Amino acid sequence: MKTSAAICRGIGQEWSVEEIVLDPPKTGEVLLRLAASGLCHSDDHLVTGDAPMPLPMIGGHEGAGVVEEVGPGVTGLEPGDHVVCAFVPACGRCGPCSTGHQNLCDMGAGIAFGRQVDGTSRHHAQGEDLNLMCLLGTFAHHTVVNEASCVKVDPSYSLRTACLVGCGAVTGWGSAVYAAKVAPGDTVVVVGIGGIGSSALQGARLAGAELIVAIDPVEFKRQKAKEFGAHATFASMAEALEPVRDLTRGLMANKVIMAMGVGRGDVFSQAMDLTAKLGRVVVTNIHPYAESQITISMSMLTGWEKQIVGSLFGSANPRVDIPRLLDLDRRGQFDLDALVTRTYPLEGVNEGYRDMREGHNIRGILVLNEALAAG
Repeated sequence: MKTSAAICRGIGQEWSVEEIVLDPPKTGEVLLRLAASGLCHSDDHLVTGDAPMPLPMIGGHEGAGVVEEVGPGVTGLEPGDHVVCAFVPACGRCGPCSTGHQNLCDMGAGIAFGRQVDGTSRHHAQGEDLNLMCLLGTFAHHTVVNEASCVKVDPSYSLRTACLVGCGAVTGWGSAVYAAKVAPGDTVVVVGIGGIGSSALQGARLAGAELIVAIDPVEFKRQKAKEFGAHATFASMAEALEPVRDLTRGLMANKVIMAMGVGRGDVFSQAMDLTAKLGRVVVTNIHPYAESQITISMSMLTGWEKQIVGSLFGSANPRVDIPRLLDLDRRGQFDLDALVTRTYPLEGVNEGYRDMREGHNIRGILVLNEALAAG
């Protein structure tokens, strides 16, 4: 079949919205009609080159839609099912999955190559095969993905906002609840208030944090942070240091969650300065792949028993936590709709990323099918 998709063809180039040819699903695969896709900062790393991946590549990894066709051997899905695409597949059989670490599923290794499990492609344009961001390629009206990348959800949920739990919302919430292990009474600092940081603020609030501090250079995002649970906001970690010391009577933050658009090793020591004895720094944001050094005081790491923890997908289990976050949203305990600042058609993908870079959005969304997205 023919459909349309937004393709990254080269570092520094804008997204190219093109007609593509899509093959039918093969064994273990499904064809999706997509309703909406979040404009996550991770896709912009393709354009900037911070995350070098094989191009050309269809962008998008925060998607939600409806199953239109299933390939041979698919047992858990059927046409008409509503699904959220998890940016890391969860096969349910590998070591990480079977020990409760679906975010580290062995199938996730294929993310770096962007092809189907069998190493081939279902997506083609201009006579060449196309790769897929996170094995998904949700910047498109249709895509073919492995069933392991799909989490079935109740059709009563809005697919317009459900797409966000495929990455950013669960990643931020899980960074606070699972990776940071925020506990009642904790002081929590969240650095970077985009889709992930805003979700981390909500996770910290739900987990019972007593004092929540948000840090972002953009005034609009600092104002939004207060809606998500922040008690105090600052433009930089350096600016926050002395106020956090005063607010905590010198104890500093129990948990610091790094959710910047692009991590920077040269300012990492500031995160450590904000962290209390026995405190934990959670690194959720992506650093440039070429960056291999950070600046910290190793004596402080040892002498005060501080911890640095990496977190992928918020250390969550997508098959459990995607429906869980949708339920929290329905009960009014988590606000997905408030994360959405602006919506765009597929052809507006470059405008959406300009708005993101200029600090106008918490999260922009591509609405790919108005009727499906509206529910």
